[in-house]
Amino acid sequence: MSSATPTPGPSPVRRLSLAGVLRLRRPSEIWFKPALSSVAAVAPPNLLLLAFGRLDLAMYTMAGSLCALYAHNRPYAARARTLAWVVLGMLGGVAVALVTASLTRDAVVLVTVGALLAAVQKALCDAGRVGPPGNVILTFISSAALFAPQTLAQIPGHLALAAAAGVWAWLVGMAPALVRPHGPERRATAQALNAAAAYAATRGTGDGHASARAAGYAAVQAAWQTLLSLPATGARAATRHALERLVVRAEVALAAPADTDPERLRAWARALRGGGRIPRTGDAPADGDELLGVDAELAARPAPLWRRLGPLAPIAVRTGLGCALAGYASLALGIGRPYWALVTAAALYQANLTLTWSRAVQRVVGNLAGVLLFAAIAPLAHLAQVLLVLCCLALNFGAEALITRNYWLGSVCVTPMALLVTEFAGYQAPGDLMTERAVDTLVGALVGLLAAVVVTNRRAGNRVEQAVTAADRARERAARLLVEPAPAPGDLEAARRSLAAALTDLRATADAAAGEWWGRALPQERVVLAEQSGHRTLAEAVRRQAARPDRDTGTRTEDVRP
Repeated sequence: MSSATPTPGPSPVRRLSLAGVLRLRRPSEIWFKPALSSVAAVAPPNLLLLAFGRLDLAMYTMAGSLCALYAHNRPYAARARTLAWVVLGMLGGVAVALVTASLTRDAVVLVTVGALLAAVQKALCDAGRVGPPGNVILTFISSAALFAPQTLAQIPGHLALAAAAGVWAWLVGMAPALVRPHGPERRATAQALNAAAAYAATRGTGDGHASARAAGYAAVQAAWQTLLSLPATGARAATRHALERLVVRAEVALAAPADTDPERLRAWARALRGGGRIPRTGDAPADGDELLGVDAELAARPAPLWRRLGPLAPIAVRTGLGCALAGYASLALGIGRPYWALVTAAALYQANLTLTWSRAVQRVVGNLAGVLLFAAIAPLAHLAQVLLVLCCLALNFGAEALITRNYWLGSVCVTPMALLVTEFAGYQAPGDLMTERAVDTLVGALVGLLAAVVVTNRRAGNRVEQAVTAADRARERAARLLVEPAPAPGDLEAARRSLAAALTDLRATADAAAGEWWGRALPQERVVLAEQSGHRTLAEAVRRQAARPDRDTGTRTEDVRP
């Protein structure tokens, strides 16, 4: 155990960097699933409307269809709930937009309502951890609905179309459960094993070990959240418990990287990719076939929604103000579709200003390249309405397939798709569409980024202090149990998991706060101390757990090597 006093890391350089913003990453492991789901959800309603000669109603069916883009990483029981809430949230936003559109045509009022909706959607999506594509799709649809001519009598029918498409999207999202019912939890476990293997490969001291360790704990924490959302009893319990043991081995590797064989972890991860049997770790099951500490985690209730919304207030204010100002600026320039500027601003806002700046660059580059792609596609799409629909479907697939490589690359397909959708109701002059979209992109990005700079997030430093305190308390609890001669195994395991979660939250909170451009200095030394002492305590807890007498066999397992 080192007694050296850690020194605070360098203060973050708050500059407008372009390095790496446009760099392409490896595609998501399941990039094809949201891509195929979006096509499967959008195609039938659009083709039916085309057959009936009512393609002008496609905006309402797309409101429901695009819900199929969500929750692809969640186990199916959790996915069913999340998709249902997304569909309801989409319908709620569309309902507010349609009612507003039917009561007034004042563009300033419409932009104001759109900005308020965007702020609410951003806050709720972040607080609910809905995941990508987050609030952007909801804001895109509700903002477009605000500027669609509407009467009160038409609203029930339009909402019914959106609801019917939403039900179809829910079915599309749940359909893979018929083929691979355990796919999401197996992938989450494999990602945890691979992340732990990457850290183990550094032996805990090699180049990049700190970032690899943080990524490993984040992946393990995500795996636990996935597994604990599954039933603890019933037909799926055996699969869950087998995967839990693999996640435990990933935790052991993070605590004892020098004693770990990374290739064995990677072999287990590869075995989880298909539909074969789950690899066995050799660990004897605990009493009742339950891993220690899991019941304690299941008993812990998530923080109430209002408490999760509180820290998101600055981001929500940025979103509302930025969207409103972007829409007003577009109106002042005489642009006919100010909701494009509004949606551009809404798409920028990330966890901090540094990430928001990066997203602004990606959005501008992708949209402008997408405008050029539209110029090449438009002549073909204008030959027939069926070609218009097919082009949109192809672009829909391309957007979801490419966006995991980098946001700007997906935007290259999203932009021409959005431009073509505007022509479902009738032909639009391509030159006017391209000009308006380019101008709105620049206006939305510039004004939106300005609003993000103006609305400072001064709570970021306070949240770092709170996260350090929580990590210290979790470490002290685990340390007290470690000095006891015979602590209850379940208590020690629960304390260890709580400490791992607190350290993961501390690293995420510190990273988010470091990306803010203004604000008081962060307690860098306290963060480093908390992380170092916390990870030492975690390693000691893992060794204690690995050395405990097995309750079923009476033997001891001294070796912590996975």
